[in-house]
Amino acid sequence: MRMLLFSFAILAASTLHLDAQETQATPFAKPLAKLQLQDGDSIVFLGDSITHQCLYTQYVEDYFYTRFPEMRLKLHNSGVGGARAWDALQRFDEDVAAYKPKYVSVLLGMNDGTYIPYHDETFQIYRTDMTSIVDQIKEIGATPILMTPTMFDARAARLKPRRKRNPDSTALYNSVLAYYGTWCQETATAQGLGFVDMWGPLNQITFNQRKTDPNFTLIADAVHPGASGQVVMATAMIDNLGLARRVSTIRVSKGMNGKWTNKVTGGKLSELSETENGISFQWEAKSLPWVLPEDAADGVKLTRLGHRLSGEQLEIHGLAPGRYDLTIDGEKVGTYSSDVLGRHIELQGNAKTPQYQQALAVAMKNKERNDTAVRPMRNEWRSFQQYARTRRSVEADPDNEPLKKQLASLEQKIDGLNERVAKHNATAKALEDEIFKMNKPPKREYVLTKVK
Repeated sequence: MRMLLFSFAILAASTLHLDAQETQATPFAKPLAKLQLQDGDSIVFLGDSITHQCLYTQYVEDYFYTRFPEMRLKLHNSGVGGARAWDALQRFDEDVAAYKPKYVSVLLGMNDGTYIPYHDETFQIYRTDMTSIVDQIKEIGATPILMTPTMFDARAARLKPRRKRNPDSTALYNSVLAYYGTWCQETATAQGLGFVDMWGPLNQITFNQRKTDPNFTLIADAVHPGASGQVVMATAMIDNLGLARRVSTIRVSKGMNGKWTNKVTGGKLSELSETENGISFQWEAKSLPWVLPEDAADGVKLTRLGHRLSGEQLEIHGLAPGRYDLTIDGEKVGTYSSDVLGRHIELQGNAKTPQYQQALAVAMKNKERNDTAVRPMRNEWRSFQQYARTRRSVEADPDNEPLKKQLASLEQKIDGLNERVAKHNATAKALEDEIFKMNKPPKREYVLTKVK
């Protein structure tokens, strides 16, 4: 009996030892904390119609153009309306791999869940195809960034029903997307990938706003976030991928010896001098504020985008008591008391500043780029998606003559697709060339003059 107990003890100890060795030999992966970018790197935004909208992608592009004006990245939108993970796989080589990305963000799932309550077979198809996408991204030497599906707004669906849905589908589909998103997060965590939570911020802002306005929505059709919702998505990407940084801080102080000194971040201050009624200096920033087109203004306010991700702080100590006009390059941008200037003012949202206007011009040029080149290119790939789906149907039913005729028609429609895509890419690049001629911050003159 003693020998038997002794044997069990040895077996248990050996098992614990092996478990410990196995645990030590398999360290946990670290999810991607921050994008490591340098000039020439490529990023692909892979997705469905929410990416095809060319809004959150456009706003992230605006951030790169203004926050890193000396670093030229290759940014490619690979969204197609109606896409599921399977569809993305069909165009992967030409629409993702061909752009030699360093990072590929993946926003899929809204269509994959098929707008019904949770159905395990449906989820397993999504899981299998998404796993294939992750594997293919890794095979081309890129890092996947998995993003949760966005929010399905059940209340918006009830207020403005575009189609007749099963009441359970309306009530439960946002929960289905939460489940899909949690799988994305778990996969990113287990494999050490990038991850962005789109679902959480959209739902939280909507919930908070409905405390005062029960009809509030960021997603009027329940599925596709409008411009403001897409700002929420863009800020989620900037936050979750470690890209957040402010523009600049300027602190100017008059010492006990009567001399003016400065402490700054985000640029270079020079020619600081005291004038008869105030001070003046030259300021050369390294970047511009993140400014978006007017239709995104509500989203900017809801996310506090300027203060959190684009701060331009100016703080002046030692001015004689009173009120001061601030001009930048001769343009009056505001009047402030010496007390307020001593606490600091924020300029990033001041539309009168030359730097705001410069950043807005960049954003509008990028809007033109997306409207005239990127979105038309995405429409070309939507035709290919119809073709790929019909081809699959013919392969499953080779004797179906109507399907075969439809396939032949679609083959004609996509003839020359690569040439048309190349033309749109060339147009997009030409417009981006213009952006990089206009996104460099020049040296500017700041003058504070006491109001008489």
